[in-house]
Amino acid sequence: MKVLLYTENFKDVEKSGVGKAIEHQKKALKKVHVPYTTNEKDEYDIIHINTIFPKSVLVAKLNKAKGKKVIFHAHSTEEDFKNSFKFSNGVAPAFKQWLKFAYKQADLIITPTPYSKKLLDSYNLGKEIVPISNGIDLDFFKRNEEEGKEFRKKYGFTKDDKIIISVGLYIERKGILEFLELARRCPEYKFVWFGYTSPALITTKVNEAIKNKSDNVYFPGYVSSEELKKAYSGCDIYIFPTKEETEGIVLLEALAMKAKTIISDIPIYDGWLLDGVNIYKAKNVQEFETKIRKIINKELPDLTEEGYKVAKERSIENIGKQLKKVYEKVIEKDLV
Repeated sequence: MKVLLYTENFKDVEKSGVGKAIEHQKKALKKVHVPYTTNEKDEYDIIHINTIFPKSVLVAKLNKAKGKKVIFHAHSTEEDFKNSFKFSNGVAPAFKQWLKFAYKQADLIITPTPYSKKLLDSYNLGKEIVPISNGIDLDFFKRNEEEGKEFRKKYGFTKDDKIIISVGLYIERKGILEFLELARRCPEYKFVWFGYTSPALITTKVNEAIKNKSDNVYFPGYVSSEELKKAYSGCDIYIFPTKEETEGIVLLEALAMKAKTIISDIPIYDGWLLDGVNIYKAKNVQEFETKIRKIINKELPDLTEEGYKVAKERSIENIGKQLKKVYEKVIEKDLV
């Protein structure tokens, strides 16, 4: 059994969660000794597709015609496409129809969480859908206090500065407007947003909010995983004010790094991330502000060790084992 991890147009998604997911899949398959290739000219039995570009769908069709097994990794839903880029809400229904067409080419669909599986089940795709986390590389994402000091030094922060970070595209769905409002409400703290989005894709509302940001907000842009790791180690709190996700790899990174974390209280995190048990949740900007202040003032228990357990369950090795089972299942369908 050999797998083709389809990476056409990888540069277009390299800096996104999909790009990270593909890299995680490579590491996961190595961990469990599943042969894979990224070269379409090699021999393979299964093609595993993570993107939904027109060429991805065409490749899926061609592979099915050749008798290859096709797996689509469903990172996208109509729900998380909304409130993202310019005109996204207007084209969201058409986007959903495209997703349905694309995913129906698969023999089996993988999606990151039971929540995203539930959404996809409502699309009536007529395909088996298996939830498997995107995973987290615990060998790489390890807390390092010295690297945390390097982060502070690089950006001109002192050891006494209170730093709140977030990571994501400049889109409303990621909660950037709430992040900027929090910075305005908490002028005594530093707020750093890592990530980048092409200005052509940013909505007018987000663009205006960024232009009028308060002086305690910093936008370093897209940074490498090495630099991001330093930021997780050096910050006081990581917040994830997202409004919709299929999982959130950056959240798993923060939990693996044992960063004090506050997330939006949204349905995707029900059941596995529990407020006050292994993470803190907030329903709105006011609750984010209250919990940020309480964590800074040490008025709330430290939940980082419990949060780390969540990341550990989603280690790259565990994800590799789950992927291997799915691949074997798809291959064995021919034998039934």
